[in-house]
Amino acid sequence: MTFCLGLKVKDGLIGIADTRITSGAERITAKKVTIHQNGQHSLFVMTSGLRSARDKALTYFEEVFHESDEFTHLYKAVNAFSSQIRRVSAEDKQSLVEAGFQFNLHALVGGQLEGDSEHRLYMIYPEGNWVEVGESTPFCIIGESGYGKPILERTIQHTSDLAFALKAGFLAFNATITCAVDVDYPIDVVAYRRNTYKMVEERYEKEEISDLAGQWQKLIREAVPKLPGEWTKKVIDKLPQERAVIRNSAHAL
Repeated sequence: MTFCLGLKVKDGLIGIADTRITSGAERITAKKVTIHQNGQHSLFVMTSGLRSARDKALTYFEEVFHESDEFTHLYKAVNAFSSQIRRVSAEDKQSLVEAGFQFNLHALVGGQLEGDSEHRLYMIYPEGNWVEVGESTPFCIIGESGYGKPILERTIQHTSDLAFALKAGFLAFNATITCAVDVDYPIDVVAYRRNTYKMVEERYEKEEISDLAGQWQKLIREAVPKLPGEWTKKVIDKLPQERAVIRNSAHAL
């Protein structure tokens, strides 16, 4: 499985991708995010799904992207990548299905091109259609999405700054890695500040940030007792008191 997260806040974009690739009994590390920059064009692509389909679609897209001058807006680049996904689907889907595999390629594309009034973030489905991530829910996860989403729902707002977004994104990854065995370090982080046309990328190994998980767990444990507790009496006060246990002893005969 995969964990790829894209966050769009007022100040820019954050992307986080794990690097675990599972193939049968084998587990390897591989990048799931690529950056494409050229002049006033800056975007990233993150993918989940079959690695072979991803590599083929991305190779086709890179050729189109670097040979065309038509990408003035990010949605046009998204349309181009969507076309390559449909192209790979037409070429390989039937044989993959016959072999017992699903064509399940999802993608997140974020960035800003010279014609865009602001940075944007899109999620592309395996069928090639897409949706734009907006202010009401300023994030999207592809891959293993169930564990990290509740944290983001409770924390991320469009007005959150980039550092806050990165911290919340790490907590979403931490929640996922705690529950899912097929998501793992290292993680690749991409960041973009609005109207700069410059994407930054860093890789974090487990040893660099694993202590944050321990600090987060400690904060949660300290916070739970501080929650109001009057409402718990409706249940707790109905419980009978524990009785003293008398144990028989052979020496008491």
